[in-house]
Amino acid sequence: MRRLRTTADIQDASADPLIRWAAQALSSGGAAWEHRGAVAVHAPSLTRRRRLVLAGPPEGVASLLAAHGRGTNLRPLMERTLAQEVASLMPTPWTEDKPFGWMDRTGTLDPPPDVHWLSTTDGVEPLLRVALPESWAWPGEPGVRRWAGVHANDTLVATAAEAWSSTDVGFMMGVAVHPSHTGQGLGRRVCQFVTSSLLTLYGTCALFVENYNAPAIALYRKLGFAYRDLTTLLPAV
Repeated sequence: MRRLRTTADIQDASADPLIRWAAQALSSGGAAWEHRGAVAVHAPSLTRRRRLVLAGPPEGVASLLAAHGRGTNLRPLMERTLAQEVASLMPTPWTEDKPFGWMDRTGTLDPPPDVHWLSTTDGVEPLLRVALPESWAWPGEPGVRRWAGVHANDTLVATAAEAWSSTDVGFMMGVAVHPSHTGQGLGRRVCQFVTSSLLTLYGTCALFVENYNAPAIALYRKLGFAYRDLTTLLPAV
């Protein structure tokens, strides 16, 4: 089992954008390992969770999970099909937590008109309270870098954030449209703008999405994103 000590080490060990996104943890107390082609990144605080992000061949992932996957509040995160294979290899029972989606894309995307990065976040929290109270990203939260938006009559009616981006994977969160302005294509426009900006800056753009949110998944697919099921594998009680 080999310790990966730098972001470049992780990038050399894995092409998986999920792992490359998690590599940011090395700058904030995290650690990473490689074993038999599999990679694990321990992230003490990544999107509000203490995570162990894993990818690679099931046998290697199972070994990494056995060595580094237990601990108070630790959330071992991996692709759902991989989790099912890994669970069958573990000597003690593990159980799958609630699945959700990861979507990513590369390339370029033209920005839409009339969307911009906000100079102030004053209107973001009121909008989120109405449109997306369960948002994972909020203004001022560690790792949440900037917000884009669309205004109508000087009122913010659509927004999305860049949050928890790594060296080469930009991350989009906090997509919200005011209920009185839905059906106007504002969600697509603000997502297209953020995606375009992050692709230009990082080369890859990614996001989390609830796996049951079919309209959101369809919107992101239209913007060129591909979908993967993720889950958290936890020790059985």
